[in-house]
Amino acid sequence: MTTDSIISKVWSFCHTLRDDGVGYGDYLEQLTYLIFLKMADEYSRPPHRRKVGVPARYAWPVMRPLKGAELEVHYVEALRELGTQKGMLGQIFTKAQNKIQDPAKLARLIEMVDDVTWTTLDADTKGDIYEGILEKNAEDTKSGAGQYFTPRALIKAMVVCVAPEPAKTIADPACGTGGFFLAAYDFLVNQRTLTPAQKRFLKNATFHGNEIVAGTRRLCLMNLFLHGIGEIEGNSAIASTDALIAAPAQTVDYVLANPPFGKKSSMTFTNEEGEQEKEDLVYNRQDFWATTSNKQLNFLQHIRSLLKTTGRAAVVLPDNVLFEGGAGETVRKKLMETTELHTILRLPTGIFYANGVKANVLFFDNRPASKEVATREVWYYDYRTNIHHTLKRKPLRLDDLAEFIACYNPQNRHKRKETWHAEKNPAGRWRKFTHAELAARDKTSLDLFWLKDDSLADLDNLPEPEILAEEIIENIEAGLSNFRTVAATLANSAP
Repeated sequence: MTTDSIISKVWSFCHTLRDDGVGYGDYLEQLTYLIFLKMADEYSRPPHRRKVGVPARYAWPVMRPLKGAELEVHYVEALRELGTQKGMLGQIFTKAQNKIQDPAKLARLIEMVDDVTWTTLDADTKGDIYEGILEKNAEDTKSGAGQYFTPRALIKAMVVCVAPEPAKTIADPACGTGGFFLAAYDFLVNQRTLTPAQKRFLKNATFHGNEIVAGTRRLCLMNLFLHGIGEIEGNSAIASTDALIAAPAQTVDYVLANPPFGKKSSMTFTNEEGEQEKEDLVYNRQDFWATTSNKQLNFLQHIRSLLKTTGRAAVVLPDNVLFEGGAGETVRKKLMETTELHTILRLPTGIFYANGVKANVLFFDNRPASKEVATREVWYYDYRTNIHHTLKRKPLRLDDLAEFIACYNPQNRHKRKETWHAEKNPAGRWRKFTHAELAARDKTSLDLFWLKDDSLADLDNLPEPEILAEEIIENIEAGLSNFRTVAATLANSAP
């Protein structure tokens, strides 16, 4: 069976289930459970003969022939019991529930999974199938899954620029479905011939992550496993705890991350009257420069603390991190003093599934403690001004970031040349600013633009009407989301 035919079967059945009200996310979860059980059975047989930890009564050969109510009862019981097992098995099935209420369709899905010998497929094939479903799940706006899915083109560009090396550790404190890990894995495998020791390290010791949403963590574990990362009988390096709660137990060589959107961390509790209330969540960490409820600033501080003194990071962060006063100013100053913040990529709207997001990628290298400021100059690439993307009609591609990657110069970032020049090329997107110039700005703001917005002066340069319409819808939805947040805050603070 070819890759395309497998994907076609997977998708055709997904659409069948959607008619019964089973969304992409629920379908993806059930598919995850069944593929994992089928692969566990395959690994338990020759030539592998591995101990996979699945109790005999819940093994694939027992479930495979069941039909009707007997299948439904057995499947529900299996999900509950498998969630109590040790290692990756228990982690995959944590809080697992049956979302397919029609036993006939559940049996059909089991048949479809059984038709494939998954262990004989290469990692790329299995990964392509799973990643495709993850992306479709992200597009299902009602599920909210898009907040855990970073555009793969952006992830690949960030990984190419950071250029991780073998036998080094990589962390993502809000890893979602594992996109950064997979891109780093592909980069390492494709860039050079790895030694057996490096291959073992890559499979079992390279990646360390946190994901607090149980369903998303499950998808991440399966995504990594299908790509050949981790062992079926081993423990996962993806923790279910909040990364911000405490200082990291160990530091790493690289951090690649896109922390969750949303300005403030909060927690929900039930008051004495039995009503639901929210309050800002503040992390009191001795290793933080500033105490704040701003989620993005907390993640930025945590990421810096995650790095070894020689560690490097590439992090997607919203605009408010670049200009916000108070704790924001403190964090920016400390970041430039203690790390070499050398590059900022300004991103356009229309590339994220969360609407109206204005974000940037900050690249910085940690440095040993010193009296001298670590950041001498910051290079900016403006890929926002006069750039128009939409998720459907004009999604972000890796080729769109080719000029940025060339300017970044991953081979030797200390040899860079500006494309901007006040007289010769005022439209150049690549420009540097000294630390002195940035420190002199109000609140040490890093929110910089220098290009002329053509749409403000020349109606002929406006994007196509359908693109404009999508941008307008995005902005309206983003505005509504902000108003809902304000309304909820007012409601919670009312006497």
